[in-house]
Amino acid sequence: MSELLTQPFLISLLFGAVTAGVPLLLAGLGEQISEKAGVLNIGIEGMMLFGAYTGFVAAYYSGSFWLGFLAGGLGGMAVAFFVVLLCIRRGLNQIVIGIALTIGVEGLTALLHFFQFAKTYPRLDKAPVLAIPLLADIPVLGAALFSHNIVVYVAVALVVFFAWMFRKTYVGLNLEAAGAKPAALDAAGIGVVATRSAAVLSTGFLAGLGGAYLANVGAGLFVPFMTHGAGFIGIVLAMLARGNPVWVLVGASLFGVSLAMTTALQVAGVNVPTDVVQMLPFAMVMLVLVIFARHSVLPPALGLPYVRGDR
Repeated sequence: MSELLTQPFLISLLFGAVTAGVPLLLAGLGEQISEKAGVLNIGIEGMMLFGAYTGFVAAYYSGSFWLGFLAGGLGGMAVAFFVVLLCIRRGLNQIVIGIALTIGVEGLTALLHFFQFAKTYPRLDKAPVLAIPLLADIPVLGAALFSHNIVVYVAVALVVFFAWMFRKTYVGLNLEAAGAKPAALDAAGIGVVATRSAAVLSTGFLAGLGGAYLANVGAGLFVPFMTHGAGFIGIVLAMLARGNPVWVLVGASLFGVSLAMTTALQVAGVNVPTDVVQMLPFAMVMLVLVIFARHSVLPPALGLPYVRGDR
């Protein structure tokens, strides 16, 4: 009996952890790009939510998940454009603008959803799944880890790509200089404003893609305020990762396990109050921040001025 319960529990826990962790991973990787360039992108929650809305609408009306993912990324980039315009180009306070954008997007998406779907709450069909040959046949782990939508594999591949890019390419060095030594980057003839703008737009695309995955794959529908702070968790993951994408993956996995625990316990027949389990990710955030409080985990984005100029 215990074996019958153990396998469904592990499959449900690991599969749910991947599904819940991928949006956090994409948000954390995107935020990491912004923070390296010297921008603390508080508006990433709004980018994820708008990406979830545009991604769902595009997938629902077109019948294509690919168009939904693309529209989600572009939707997040559209919100990021306002950060570029108001914070990087105009030099306004990035925290105030980020919070304002998030609140505005929450209200806008709730209003649009009310007029479009309030009476129907349509759902999408099950998202296409790519099972990796041989690995998908591994007992328990195969079904849980190697049979997912292709966005999951893209997100993991981005961890490897960004780890290489940050360390081995001029793009990574320019991002690092834009955040840590903007005057030196400007003196080298590379535009700090342009570098930071590209970084923030990239962040918006990744956050929007994470939101589209959350709506189209994780939930199968759009619900107002459905991100539930995922963007802010992504910010925390990026801060604690200290510029290492691998640690963003580790953190997103841990949070994914916490978020999936409720469903997994129900599958195992264990009755635990849902509210208690759902508060685990946020309790983890507080615990980790307290543990690392003695160290400087804040990005240079909080303290560096913007370098203005024609470049």
